[in-house]
Amino acid sequence: MPTSFETFEFISEDFIDSLSVKVQTFRHKVTGAMHYHLAADDDHKVFMVALRTVPEDSTGVAHILEHTVLCGSERYPVRDPFFMMIRRSINTFMNAFTSSDWTAYPFATENDKDFKNLLDVYMDAVFFPNLDPLDFAQEGHRFEFETPTDASSPLTYKGVVFNEMKGAMSSPVSTLWQVLTSELYPTSTYHYNSGGEPEAIPDLTHAQLVEFHRSHYHPSNAVFMTYGNQTPAELQADFERLALARFSQPIEPIYVETEQRFSAPKVVEQSYALDEEDTTQKTHIVLGWLLGLNKDPMDVLKGHLLASVLLDNSASPLRFVLEQTELATAPSPLCGLEDSNKEMAFVVGVQGSEPEHAQAVEDLIINELQRIVDEGIDQSHVEAMLHQLELSQREVGGDSYPYGLELMLGALPAALHQGDPVALLDVDKVLLALQEEVSHPDFIPNLVQAWLLDNPHRVRLTLKPDANLNTQREQAEKAKLATIQQTLTVVEQQAIIDQAVALEQRQAQQDDPTILPSVTKDDVNPEIIQVLPKQSKQVAGGKITAYERGTNGLVYQQLIVDMPDLTAAEQTLMPLFNSCLTEVGSGGRDYLTTQSLQAAVTGGLGARSAVRADILDKTAYHSHFMLTGKALNRHQQDLADLMQQTLLTVDFSETARLRDLVAQIRSSMEHRITGAGHSLAMSAAAQAFSPVAQWNFQRSGLAGIQFIKQLDKALQDQTALEDFAHQLAVLRDKIASAPKQALLVADDAGYDAAYAAMGELLNASTTSNAQSLRLAQPTVVQHQAWLTSTQVNFCAQAYPAVMWGHEDAPLLSVMSACLRNGFLHSAIREKGGAYGGGASFDAESGALVMFSYRDPRLMETYADFDRALDWLMTSATQEQVDEAILNIVSAMDKPGSPAGEAKKAFYQELYGRDHDKRVAYRQAVLNADLEQVKAVAQRYIQGQATRAVLTQASQSELLTTNGFELIKM
Repeated sequence: MPTSFETFEFISEDFIDSLSVKVQTFRHKVTGAMHYHLAADDDHKVFMVALRTVPEDSTGVAHILEHTVLCGSERYPVRDPFFMMIRRSINTFMNAFTSSDWTAYPFATENDKDFKNLLDVYMDAVFFPNLDPLDFAQEGHRFEFETPTDASSPLTYKGVVFNEMKGAMSSPVSTLWQVLTSELYPTSTYHYNSGGEPEAIPDLTHAQLVEFHRSHYHPSNAVFMTYGNQTPAELQADFERLALARFSQPIEPIYVETEQRFSAPKVVEQSYALDEEDTTQKTHIVLGWLLGLNKDPMDVLKGHLLASVLLDNSASPLRFVLEQTELATAPSPLCGLEDSNKEMAFVVGVQGSEPEHAQAVEDLIINELQRIVDEGIDQSHVEAMLHQLELSQREVGGDSYPYGLELMLGALPAALHQGDPVALLDVDKVLLALQEEVSHPDFIPNLVQAWLLDNPHRVRLTLKPDANLNTQREQAEKAKLATIQQTLTVVEQQAIIDQAVALEQRQAQQDDPTILPSVTKDDVNPEIIQVLPKQSKQVAGGKITAYERGTNGLVYQQLIVDMPDLTAAEQTLMPLFNSCLTEVGSGGRDYLTTQSLQAAVTGGLGARSAVRADILDKTAYHSHFMLTGKALNRHQQDLADLMQQTLLTVDFSETARLRDLVAQIRSSMEHRITGAGHSLAMSAAAQAFSPVAQWNFQRSGLAGIQFIKQLDKALQDQTALEDFAHQLAVLRDKIASAPKQALLVADDAGYDAAYAAMGELLNASTTSNAQSLRLAQPTVVQHQAWLTSTQVNFCAQAYPAVMWGHEDAPLLSVMSACLRNGFLHSAIREKGGAYGGGASFDAESGALVMFSYRDPRLMETYADFDRALDWLMTSATQEQVDEAILNIVSAMDKPGSPAGEAKKAFYQELYGRDHDKRVAYRQAVLNADLEQVKAVAQRYIQGQATRAVLTQASQSELLTTNGFELIKM
């Protein structure tokens, strides 16, 4: 084992107290590649190699290269090593990212053997990929005849990234950001869409892709990051053995150029596609400023503080005027600081406006900024935002991305842009210095003057809807393809046919999986599910369940309320009640004062409701309302007091505030439609399978979005608005008096005081013995097609199944992974061209659901869903079942944050999934075999499935012919 640094030179070592991490910095002696090792007492190991990728056009070269790099390499010449390793690994995270100026390849695992295996595959893929032309055709773009072997049939575009970006750019917010950055950065790489514009992607050639790899994927242009309890010398020996030894000379690293600065602000107006008849109040108007470099942590923190002070909540002055103005319905989702680019950007603006209001919106923003400079700002608000920065620095993450990866991504911009990544992680000293500067009352006014008002590098963008744009683009694409087809020679036609045939043969070939390293079921830790120690106590107001965890000075508190019986109308309002509860006044304060108090003493309050299925009975369920909060230990009593006031004294009488909130909620839900299209389609397909499935569809699914759109229009009437406020107050009273319990997670320093505070909180409310929530049993629905503004489809097909506690449930989870890995991935993604596809066992809905994501096809995809059972019965192997088992177990075993693990354990037990049952479920997964999987497939993938699709109106005739009910979003 290497004990010294032979190929890397040691640069520095810095211990970051607040993160309990030691950052060790090294430089490769030959190529200059940097290695940052985040040493931590953590078995969860993370690796990432990131490269500066600086495209000079919008063909998506960096994005398509990311896909193609993972399609086979020198040592692993199989066509799909990335997805094959997902199946042959017990990773807790495995992916690749393309950002605006970098591409990164991260993975995480708790298993040493698995780490070695994944490192082998990733290093070979990144530095020695095959970049086969057929993989480029599959992942990027290609010509193909509609009937692949018939040159007289229409010519089409195919390609995974091509369809992915059609889906991505269907989002108005994605279009807004891309157009703004294109104008704000006119001469640097950020001017271009690194993901690729659908119109430009077909211009990219395979030769250009290969050249981009040669010039950008060199160790001299790379940064290595690792996290965990490994030894840096051992890691570096592996880097050297797997790749670096083959590079004898450094190259000049590629850096992003700084932007040429404007001498005067710029005004831009463009359009985005919106397939709706009514386009009123659908215009976005934003101002964007280019700020300084992101390499200095003090400048980065100043930028975040400025954005927070101006925009964090409704009590923030700039957000306040954006919410109050009659020129628009809501602040823009882009509001805030963007610090991932080499030069930061500050954005502020509105949505739900009209093009003719552009100048008035700009005047509104500029005048408010000038008022802040002239009159100053409340110092307590500035200090509250500084408190938010401190809290976010202290919080231990790991519930979405692995914690080590979160740290890496936070430090990456500085590592890539010649800054100091250690300083970006260790912000405690900077926070202290910033606190000193903030103590001067002119700090924020001076920042506003220097960074915004005196900064001529500003763009005003008006992005207006165009109901005909999608049709025009579709017609233009067809016309372009028709013109190209008319000019094709016989030789060129045959070349397109030959490529289609060759690609089909390549997709059908069975690679030898033993080429790749793997772990097996024997490598799985048999005792991964641990019992977390807890303390439970019954007090007058209910039960407290408390966990002592390493939360780094934060306390997490939750009130869990049994959902009372609600009328049908009240049930529809629950999502709005949840969203509005913490955004209005309480404790005798108006909403602005309450917002200020929340920011000063908490890390945020939240409310949500959940209806969870019984583990055996499909018609039964658990239902709860949860009020949640977090704070630094020194503010735990303030948090408890604020939670009590929010639950018992919340005031819905400020109807103008409610009107603004509903408009903002509507905008937010509309923006997520195409991003979460597959989830929404899956929910729609399974809606009739159980009361829980129906609740989720009607509250947070497509029906819920449709309801909020209708309500938003209705609340323009003052009488309807006052009635809405009254209904929320009735809901408040019902929930406040329902039976309660509490959950507490704190570290040893904050535990005792928080435990006492939670007891007082529970005892402060009275409890009635009201009837619990009663839901109607769902009725059967036919196939549904939900029509919205999208260029691609999101298909789902659902079969009734069983609940989590049924003996077939573990087998259904294995079967769904087997279908996804063995058949649907190939049929839907590789051959069909969708960005993704698979199958999922949903124990909450009692459903097995197959789905596609950003899919160019429609009925052909449903035909593939129908073929899945036949594939499973005739072609699936025990090896594929074993790979599916690894998938399921690794997802079950994925570690979270200290607080997240405690909350997960609590809710598992609350909903009947106690430790013994989870151990038994996991063991049943591990014991699954091919015959069991086939038997369970025959039991459930039979009969009439229910279909749902999120699609565009142009598909209406086809869908009607195939028995779909058409529903307009």
